[in-house]
Amino acid sequence: MRVELEHIHKHFGPVHANDDVSMTVEAGTIHGLLGENGAGKSTLVKMLSGFITRDGGAIRLDGQPAEVKTPVDAIRKGIGMLHQDPMDFPPLTVLDNFMAGRGEGGVLLHARSAARELKELTSQFNFSLNPDAPLNELTVGERQQLEMMRLLSLGARVLIMDEPTTGISAMQKTQLFSALRQLAKQGKSVIFVSHKLEDVEELCDEVTVLRRGKLIGTAKIPCPPSQLVEMIFGRELATPNKPATARDDIGLQLDNILIRTSTFDLKIDYLSVQCGEVVGLAGLEGSGQQEFLLACSGVNKPGHGHLKVLSNDMAHRPYHAFMDAGVCYLPADRLKDGLVAGLTIRDHVALRTKSPSPFVDKAKALSIAEKAISTFNIRGKPESNVERLSGGNQQRTQLALMPDPLNVICMEHPTRGLDIESTIWVWQQFIARCRQGTSILFASSDLDEIVQYSDRVLVFSGGRVSQPILTKALNVDLLGQMIGGKF
Repeated sequence: MRVELEHIHKHFGPVHANDDVSMTVEAGTIHGLLGENGAGKSTLVKMLSGFITRDGGAIRLDGQPAEVKTPVDAIRKGIGMLHQDPMDFPPLTVLDNFMAGRGEGGVLLHARSAARELKELTSQFNFSLNPDAPLNELTVGERQQLEMMRLLSLGARVLIMDEPTTGISAMQKTQLFSALRQLAKQGKSVIFVSHKLEDVEELCDEVTVLRRGKLIGTAKIPCPPSQLVEMIFGRELATPNKPATARDDIGLQLDNILIRTSTFDLKIDYLSVQCGEVVGLAGLEGSGQQEFLLACSGVNKPGHGHLKVLSNDMAHRPYHAFMDAGVCYLPADRLKDGLVAGLTIRDHVALRTKSPSPFVDKAKALSIAEKAISTFNIRGKPESNVERLSGGNQQRTQLALMPDPLNVICMEHPTRGLDIESTIWVWQQFIARCRQGTSILFASSDLDEIVQYSDRVLVFSGGRVSQPILTKALNVDLLGQMIGGKF
């Protein structure tokens, strides 16, 4: 299906999120949509998929004008969107989720015929999904596969993918790209929203670039990465090198630690992390990295053993004691676990600020929020609700709320969903903390990020944890093999 967006406008109050944006996606192609955080990419595709309505402009499908005011309108016209965070129902089974959306305007399938259709679709794309499995047992990549199958079964001829390679394994990414190429060969259109230029270069036929709500231009792929970066940001970007910041003193020490997960136990005989050192955690999702970080940050308690921050044994102390000791946990899901939807930046500052009074000092909170917005380059105001911020600005807000002093940072996917500029900026902040002696442990699905910024790496695979490996002895290919269990 050929998709044409003509002179699209969208305002959110005084913000002109899409300002006269036009884009054409040819049938049978994979079209990239690029731009920094807050450029207007999500706004544009949400208008095409019916999640928000446009203020002006036109949508044409195969040359015919189309009114798309709701997601139901969109799917009836053959447009489906896979969101960065899957929009599904975790308490239900895979098959229940596959059958969702077949009520009004559709056909209610019998479970047996639905299971047969799901099996046919998954085999076509070499996916493996158990219809009877509870959805909450699936990885992000498997949930993404299921949502794609559901949209195709509903008749989608245009698939919008919003940051689809975020948080999925390398094997699932290979399967995804193969499936998208198959769909393009079948004449379907794919709109691929991403911050990862290497994914765009590997997959897309053409790209459209937005900057601050305006159309910058289009480019055919292959295209020099430097050209795309300049189109996205208006200038070239220099990637920071990770300097040697580790000191001789120990920031975090684990001795005979047992960490229980839902499927296996992790045992750490001994691990010491130097002050100023960065330790990367590599492994497939669900291999224990999250539980390890939760134990190191005091959110969960280990089964037994000793855990020291500097020289203080913290193993069985409450989370607030870890915070007082300068330990900070930054979760992968910023809005669900790191911030509070419905509250403003100023509200978050007020919650974080220690005070002997039970009452909020609004003037003080406002002053601190304004300083944080300036220091951390947050595109928002003190009264901005955090759920309305872009992913990059939500992460900047999390960073602004980190305690001081800061001895240990435990974090998951610190740059997930961030554009190149925001990623560079975030790591500049972490490196600055390392220079001050802060120890960092971080999990990431981006192996390049782990190799680039870690001093040492722990590999999680099949319920086992490797000994720390110096990064200078690693490359991405070797790290991928170790994740597969070869250590």
